[in-house]
Amino acid sequence: MLNVSTQELAPATIDVEQAEAALVEHYPRLVRIAYLVLPPSLGRNRRVLTAHSVVQRSLPRGRARTADGAAGGGGIRGHVPVPREGAAPRGGGVPRGGGAAPGYVFVRRRVLRQALDAGLPLRRRAWPKRAQFPPLLPQVWGLRLFPRSGGADELALDQRLSGLSSPARAAFVLRGIERLPDAEVRHALADAGVGDPRAALAEADGVEAPGGKSAAALLDSPEFDPCSLQARPTDLMRRRQHAKAALAAAAAVLVCGTLLGLPGEGWGPDGAAAPLYARNPASEEALDPDRLGRVAPAAWQSSARTDFSVWPTRGPLTGDRALLRRALAVWARPGSRVRTSATRGTPPGPPMGAPQLLFAGTVDQARVVLFHDGLRVVRYAEPGDGTTGGAVLDFARVDGADAASSGALVVGRWQGNVRYLTAPWVTGVAVRELLDPARAARPLGRDAHGITDPLPSPAGIRDCRSWEALELRDGAGPRPATRLVTDLGELAPARLTWGPPAAAADVSSDAARKAWARTACLLPAVRSHGVHTVNSWEYARQPLPEANGTAAWLCTRAETWRGTGSRAFAQFQAPTSRRPADAPGAVAARSEGSPACGPRDPRVLAGVLWKSRAGQWYVLAAGSEQFTSLATSGGVRSGAQGNLLAVRAAQGARAELHGTLADGTKVGALR
Repeated sequence: MLNVSTQELAPATIDVEQAEAALVEHYPRLVRIAYLVLPPSLGRNRRVLTAHSVVQRSLPRGRARTADGAAGGGGIRGHVPVPREGAAPRGGGVPRGGGAAPGYVFVRRRVLRQALDAGLPLRRRAWPKRAQFPPLLPQVWGLRLFPRSGGADELALDQRLSGLSSPARAAFVLRGIERLPDAEVRHALADAGVGDPRAALAEADGVEAPGGKSAAALLDSPEFDPCSLQARPTDLMRRRQHAKAALAAAAAVLVCGTLLGLPGEGWGPDGAAAPLYARNPASEEALDPDRLGRVAPAAWQSSARTDFSVWPTRGPLTGDRALLRRALAVWARPGSRVRTSATRGTPPGPPMGAPQLLFAGTVDQARVVLFHDGLRVVRYAEPGDGTTGGAVLDFARVDGADAASSGALVVGRWQGNVRYLTAPWVTGVAVRELLDPARAARPLGRDAHGITDPLPSPAGIRDCRSWEALELRDGAGPRPATRLVTDLGELAPARLTWGPPAAAADVSSDAARKAWARTACLLPAVRSHGVHTVNSWEYARQPLPEANGTAAWLCTRAETWRGTGSRAFAQFQAPTSRRPADAPGAVAARSEGSPACGPRDPRVLAGVLWKSRAGQWYVLAAGSEQFTSLATSGGVRSGAQGNLLAVRAAQGARAELHGTLADGTKVGALR
């Protein structure tokens, strides 16, 4: 046990050499703290590099500086906790509890401040901070780095921490790794620039360490160690394409530079550029409400395509030229007071020509206009009084849409509810509670323009107790179909499907609804990610040891509109009698940007450490049907023929998992 004593907050002078010695001696611990406080949305590879960069930048630049940045007399002077007499920690001088050396406390404060800055959103009017940008150093080319995988408890803790704010994560880490009492956590957070340390502590109180373990034991595991890393290659095909594109761009720049240098009556100072924006005929045409594309109500019935391009123009304000002109002007030149958002991979630029008008009307408390320009759907909204002071402009990429993925668009959000504008081929709308598969879908009303009644949006929920999705009855094809879509915080809702990647179908069977009931609470992991479709499928069923029933292994993959950045999760669903909301699937493995679990590579392999009802621990693993044998190495060594494995293990055991395909190829677990 560490001897934690009360500290006084007193001025102290710290030599630069003393701070440097503390950083070098405790570098792994400081990097671990930075890694845990950084926002999980950065991705594991960037979190690792940013954590190292944050710690390496935590020394002052000068050899003799004060804490406030003024030149000093050979030291750093500032308010750092100075331990009282007898407060030195036991256990080899590890800086935990209240006995940390002043040099270490100073460096830790700078690490926390930078890690918290990295979690702040970039704002137009605020000067950006260095920690908000990707690190200049260290840099790794051609490889993705990430810590070694932990057990199910570490994965569960990581998922819970991702739901906290950055100050709350910092409070949890200071308690768990540094073992600071709450009073000193508040001091440390206040020194790091947190405005309300008490609120951060209260939020951190809501996170409990899973599996009955202590937070300190889980935070000290290799899952959160950015100094002990694994490496995988980046997307090799895409890297080759980028190299070719860079070479072509360099050649184009060279040619243009040569032409611009030609003498005589050559190009002028503006070259071949078009006239200024205001005198560009194509741009002026795009801003003219009279040139907007308008589709007839029955055009979709005879069209060869069934997507957003054949949606009819609807809404009571389609003849309001002033509203349409404001919407087009704000789209082309959004002012500083316009709130703009775009899904990942969506260019937020002006229209490329006269766009298609989908809708114009009043929705709840706002006037809304929806456009489609072939690549994007654009939503303009302004207050109902016609002023543009609080205008909102949203962009969503929808190229490649078909009848199944163009059934609805979000037309309005108000007080936690969402309204959809449905496609003309949608014959009926209902609400399906994903977490209650036995409950029948309830009808949802629509007005004459195809706008639904409001329903609760799951996009902003934090406590997954309910997840209502939209069920659309599709009459566009030769056979009626029922599509299931859900709001993930973007203009285009994501379509939910069920089945093997090569034969994914709509969620219409009882088995599909039961599986999605325990999968729905994983959807926040792909929220606001530009998701087009989320498919879930059962790739294995495993009889559990000691007659504990049969578990299901599922893989859930989210595909994006832009084609890259897909995310996949392998989950373990043990048998349970509890409600789905109380027993979601456990994430056993996850991957980003990999073709695994999809049509191109339907192979999946994952494992978990599982505890039987009698208290015995086992390593369980399952692969898709392509695997002929599985094996574990490391802390647990075993093997099995077929695509299932179950072997006794000790609590906290760690093992490396790999499988063998029919042609002898060895494949690792999903990553």
